[in-house]
Amino acid sequence: MKRVAIFGATGYTGFELIRLLLSHPRVKVSALTSEQYSGLPVNQAFPPFRGRLAGAAFGKMEEMVSAGFDAAFLALPHTVSASVAEKILSRGIPVIDLSADFRFRSIPLYESVYGVRHKSPGLSAKAVYGLPEAHREALRKTRLAAVPGCFPTAVILALYPLLAAGLIDKKGIVADCKTGVSGGGRNPSLGFHYPEVEGGVRPYGLPKHRHNPEMDQELSLAAGEKVSITFVPHLIPMVRGILATCYATLRPKVSAEAVAEAYRKAYAKEPFVRLCPEGVLPSTKDVAGSNFCDIAFRADMKTRRVVAVSAIDNLVKGASGAAVQCFNLMMGFPEEEGLRGAPLFP
Repeated sequence: MKRVAIFGATGYTGFELIRLLLSHPRVKVSALTSEQYSGLPVNQAFPPFRGRLAGAAFGKMEEMVSAGFDAAFLALPHTVSASVAEKILSRGIPVIDLSADFRFRSIPLYESVYGVRHKSPGLSAKAVYGLPEAHREALRKTRLAAVPGCFPTAVILALYPLLAAGLIDKKGIVADCKTGVSGGGRNPSLGFHYPEVEGGVRPYGLPKHRHNPEMDQELSLAAGEKVSITFVPHLIPMVRGILATCYATLRPKVSAEAVAEAYRKAYAKEPFVRLCPEGVLPSTKDVAGSNFCDIAFRADMKTRRVVAVSAIDNLVKGASGAAVQCFNLMMGFPEEEGLRGAPLFP
């Protein structure tokens, strides 16, 4: 039984981590931090889990960083995670970080995208990008996992097989994505406030969303050469979910069967990627509350275009579920532990 700490436990991803880990047979949630709610009783700060967190210590981040635990999940804001991770790793304790602080292989790129100085640049070279479908073996060996952003997870999984197999042109790739408002966090800006969103759809983050370089980094690794995609996110009036619709041009002589074979080869044995059967397209409703990513693809041989569509729950496969998946690999546990729950429906 591993004792785990969750830093930043009262945000949406922190709540989701608690929900998932409470059903994990090899985990005891032993420490929780919240700067805002630290003076409250645990049952009051976490009403959805009333009666389920007996024995868990609850306090401010600085108080809990030296507490007794075997692994730490950091559901902290970007730029805050780095310094906390350094302190925990110095104790020999593995860290699963849900911020962007260790996702970038290039420190200058991170600093350019987020507009800050990196607080622990030396650790970045030791971090493994937390997408098991691409980096499973490296995650088994690391002490620091950098869980991907929600949009990158959906887009990378949709396009990875096509680029890895060399089936599409590297230029002209477009990812058009829709997301629910929970992606803005528990204390969102006015633009993510539900009364402002309900009844409308709007793009945001143009001309360059900060998740774009993260996608380019991983898709370039898949292709073996530089890839730069056009990414446009849209906010829609729902709470959870991301739908990514990705467009690319097939290379000459690439057949529809070659496309299908690339996806089968990439994902046939993946526990959390489901290829939709013929005639079915992904829906965010079909993955809500689960760690699944549903994918479908269509090749139009007349226009030489291929469209790949993926759907995830942004708080699970797009954040906390992926973190638990990484944790399982790092601990040597079965990858599906704590993640076997079916989607919520309706």
